[in-house]
Order: sequence, then structure tokens, then C-alpha cells
Amino acid sequence: MAMGAPVKVVLGSIAFAIFWVLAVFPAVPFMPVGRTAGSLLGAMLMVLFRVVTPEQAYAAIDLPILGLLFGTMVVSVYLERADMFKYLGKLLAWKSKGAKDLLFRICLVSAISSALFTNDTSCVVLTEFVLKIARQQNLPPHPFLLALASSANIGSSATPIGNPQNLVIAMQSKISFGRFLLGIFPAMLVGVLINALLLLGMYWKLLSAQKDEEDAAAEVVTEDDVTSHNFSPATMSHLNSMNSQELISALESASPNVNGHANYSETLRNRGSLSESEIEKYNSSRVSNVSSDRSEHRPVEHVSWKKASFVNGTETEHSTFDEEKESITKTWKRKAWKICIYLVTIGMLISLLMGLNMSWTAITAALVLVVLDFKDARPCLEKISYSLLIFFCGMFITIDGFNKTGIPSAVWDVMEPYAKIDHLSGVAVLAAVILFLSNLASNVPTVLLLGGRVAASAAAISPESEKKAWLILAWVSTVAGNLSLLGSAANLIVCEQARRAQHLGYNLSFWSHLKFGVPSTLIVTAIGLALIRG
Repeated sequence: MAMGAPVKVVLGSIAFAIFWVLAVFPAVPFMPVGRTAGSLLGAMLMVLFRVVTPEQAYAAIDLPILGLLFGTMVVSVYLERADMFKYLGKLLAWKSKGAKDLLFRICLVSAISSALFTNDTSCVVLTEFVLKIARQQNLPPHPFLLALASSANIGSSATPIGNPQNLVIAMQSKISFGRFLLGIFPAMLVGVLINALLLLGMYWKLLSAQKDEEDAAAEVVTEDDVTSHNFSPATMSHLNSMNSQELISALESASPNVNGHANYSETLRNRGSLSESEIEKYNSSRVSNVSSDRSEHRPVEHVSWKKASFVNGTETEHSTFDEEKESITKTWKRKAWKICIYLVTIGMLISLLMGLNMSWTAITAALVLVVLDFKDARPCLEKISYSLLIFFCGMFITIDGFNKTGIPSAVWDVMEPYAKIDHLSGVAVLAAVILFLSNLASNVPTVLLLGGRVAASAAAISPESEKKAWLILAWVSTVAGNLSLLGSAANLIVCEQARRAQHLGYNLSFWSHLKFGVPSTLIVTAIGLALIRG
């Protein structure tokens, strides 16, 4: 592609530079507007500077990628509601045989969950689990947090739904889900193992050291605490103005007598302020008070199997058998619903492996889950990261405008003779360029800038080489995220989640991450390149 007009080149470069600064440094002092606003600003400038027309800007937005991203996020939200991530947390703590066993377990669980549910989701969910388990076993959290973040990045490389850049590659390359998985899975598996061994070697003494008695006397985290964490994306929270106890106290103070007991619990349900378990606990406490007040006039054996309630001032008595039956019914309904969620997710994965349209498969699975839930979907849909979808829209337009300046093509024309993937030296040069750009401009923009050019160059060699070039781009751009703390969103999520964890806060510093990230990234990338199958 020839270079554009000088004015277009200059103005397009300015717009792209603003986008790049705000994408890499979202809290830059002179314009702390964040990544999403930065991508929209870059897109707007591309249109205002007439680098692209409004029609070209709309055409640059890749709707299939947005559809696939949206669908997988919805499925992840419903899997969280079905306790999938709670079970993953239990798997980390189940029969753990010490620090080294826990490290390998975290690496494996993080990699697999990231391949299926995206690396960002896995890191959001598992970070606090890892912190709690480390505290429970009196272990330093640093190596385990590194294991979580780095393994999530490596594991996400194996599937098109593992991370955003793989979504882009899968859509642009038309590589099927199954071929993508078979091409990168061996590299991913060996990469996770090598990464775990590097962590073990670097922190062997730290993991083997025994804590002092003072450390051993620290607060012990119970197993229930370890497995009670809920997925809480940083998009929108739902907080009541009063907590459960405050609400109960307010209701009791409003009417201190026991009349109207059934209406109280009904009010609680209608307001949606308390869970069913809290309402049941409240009912039990009310019933015990009723029983004690009437104990002088009623035999004890009657209280053991009957519960008093008052409806419209008329006393009625109901056998607890009906309540137990209702409780069992609710439990089985909940289990059946969870099984349906898992079956739909498995069906989605099977459909993807069969080569069906990835975007519409994910959207269909998401809508099936919404229908099966048989409730207002708004609370679940509010957990979707719409800011990420908007970021992608702005980035598509900005990258398309920068491509029209001709600068990326001119740079690639210089590099192309040295980056042929039919030679070992060419693969090394290409990998080095991808590593550098992924950490300089982030991995998704790198894929958008290089993808078509790398594929076209490889296609001149053979059709198989073109597929392999896309997989190399997916592998290197993903593993490149482990180089530094700023290399991927998953790293930043682990760092921020660990820092903000209540009573468990830990600061994962940039330099402590870099000390492990550089050797791990270089070694894992090099070994994986030898295992990628086109």
C-alpha cells in the first residue's frame, strides 16, 4: 500500500499517537480519561481529520468479533451464577499437599479456565481464592499470584475464545475452532509446564521455608472462606442501603409483637433485600420466640413439629413437612438449572469444535441461558463489560485509519524479507517484532496492524504457511503479555484485585513481576514456536 498524502499521514499519526498513549497509560496526568474514552477519541479524530470517512469508520467495526465477545461474557456470567468458579476454587484447595503442589495446581486450573472462559474472567474470579488459600496455609502470595497471571495468559492462547486478540485472529483468518486448538494446544501445554518449573526454580527456597511461630499464629482462614468468593466484575455493583441485620432490626422495631409474622417474610421477599436463607433464619428466630411465649399453654411435643403463623389475624398451624418438601423441591430445581447451564456451555464448545459460526454460536448459547433462567436478565446483563466492547469499536476505527496512512505497510515492506516463516531466522525475527509491538502498543492493536500483512507474506510460500503464520501471531502476542506487568490486562487485574482484597491485600510490584516475566516469556515463547502446528 502506498503512503497517503502528507497531511493524512501527519494527522493520522497524531490521532493514533493519542490513542496509543491513552491505551497504554490510561491514567496519564494531562488526560486521565481511560482506555475506552481514549479509543473513542482516536476514532473521532480519524474522522475529523478526514483520514477516514464516516462510512468507512462504521464499516471498520467488526461486528462478528463484538458478537463473539459479548456472547462469551454472558455465558461466563451465568457460569458464575451456577457456581462453576466456586468449584474451581474448591479444586485449588482440595487435598493440597503443600506449596509446590498448590503452585502446579494453580497453573493448571488457571490455564484451563482461561482457555474456556477468557483469561481476564479467570483472573478476576481466582485472585481472591489464591490469596485466601495462601493465607490459610501460611504461604507467601507472590509466587502464586505470578502463577495465576502468567498461566492465564499462556492458557488463553489455546482457543479463539481465550482472549480478545485470538478472537480477532480467528475471525480474520477463518481458522476453525478445532484447528486453532490442535495447532496451539501442544505449545500451550508445554508452556504451562515450563512456566510452572521456572516459578518453582525461582522461588524454591521461599516455598520451602517454614514460617515462624508468630506467622503460624496469624489469623486462620476457614475452608468456607476460601470457597465463598463470588465473581464481581468491576462494572456495576448492587448494594443495598442497609445490610441484612439492620433491615431486620428496622422491621422488628416497627412492630415488636409477633402478629403479622407471615407478612414480614413476604415483605422481605418482595423487596428482594434478603436471600432465602436469611429469610428462613429470620422466620426461625420468630418461631422460636412464639414457641417460648406460648410454652406454658402448649405441650412441648407440639412445638417440635408445628409452626405458628398468623394470616389476617387468624391463627393457623402448618406441618413442617410441607416446608421441608418445598425446600427439597427448590434444591432440586437449583441443581437442575445448574446442570442445564453446564450442558448449554458444553453444547456451545462442541458447536465451536464442529466449525459452526463462532459469533452466532456464542450469542445463541447466551440467549438460551437467558431463557432458561426465566427471570429478568437485566442484573446479569449489567455485569457485561460494555466499556470493553466500546473500546473495541473505537480501536477498530483508529487502527483502520492508521493503516490508511500507509505507515504500517511501509514499515512491513522493510521487515518482510527478514521475517519469512520458512526459515528459523525469519521466525525468530517475526517473533521478536511481535513481542516488541505487543508490549509497546498492546497485543490487540499489534494483531490488527500485523495480521493481514504477516498472513499475506506467508501465503506467498504456501497455504499451510499462512495458517501457521496466524497461529504464530496468536501464540507470541499472547505470551508476550507475561513480559511485564503492563503487558496484558490479566496481569493488571491480578495486581489490582490482590491490592484491594479485604484483609488479604498484597501489592505485586512492577519490578518483581519483570524479574520473572522476562525469562519466562522468552523461554516459553521459544519452546512454543517449535511446537506450533500449521
